[in-house]
Amino acid sequence: MVSKNITVKNEQGMHMRPASLLSQKATPFESSVKIMFNGNSYDCKSVMFLMSACIKCGSEIELVCDGPDEEKALSEISEFIESGMGD
Repeated sequence: MVSKNITVKNEQGMHMRPASLLSQKATPFESSVKIMFNGNSYDCKSVMFLMSACIKCGSEIELVCDGPDEEKALSEISEFIESGMGD
C-alpha cells in the first residue's frame, strides 16, 4: 500500500466533470484507488462516491493505492489531481 497527501487545486472542487475524469483514470488499474477525506474512504473508480465526498478547492486529501500496480496508479492519479483534474 502506498499513499500521498494532496491539496486539491481545482477551483470548483470535485464536481461532475473532474469526478468522471478521475474515475476514468483510476478504473484501468488493478489496484484499489481510494481517497481518504474527513475520516471517510471514497472509491476513485466510482463517480458517485467521489461526488458524495464534497471535496472543495483547498481540501487536503490522502490518495491511497493498494495492489500490484499501486506505484504507477499513485503516480499517475496524484499527478492528475495536482494538475487541476482537467479544469
